[in-house]
Amino acid sequence: MFNPIEIPFGCSMLFNVVDLKEGVTVEDVELLLGEMCNVVKNNYGDDNGGFIGGQVYRNAGFVSEEGSVGADDSHKNKRVQQNMGDIVIVTFWKSFEQHEKSHADKLFKEKFSKLAEFCDDTYEVGYEMLWQGVPEDH
Repeated sequence: MFNPIEIPFGCSMLFNVVDLKEGVTVEDVELLLGEMCNVVKNNYGDDNGGFIGGQVYRNAGFVSEEGSVGADDSHKNKRVQQNMGDIVIVTFWKSFEQHEKSHADKLFKEKFSKLAEFCDDTYEVGYEMLWQGVPEDH
């Protein structure tokens, strides 16, 4: 359950932002998240399903001054924090098409719809990997 994952080059990454309703905490949805993630890993993880691995993150509220450029600094942190959501779910797939097929499946939709009841908004954006690397031994 908490094992490290290996991400093969060329996979698709889906970044799902989950914005909880006012008064709903991460702890309130933790079990639902776990059930939903288990459905994905246990049912869509073969070659046909395409699921490689995933991670769930809680918004810690910090914004990197060093890694952010653009907007007026006095408003940037507040604007970014308002748009970050409470949770992000990062998943890796062999293809975007396999992701879409799994998420259209009745089993997944049932679990996701229960989580959605606690949300103001969720959206999922797909990315194609361009680069990956690790520190080189010297």
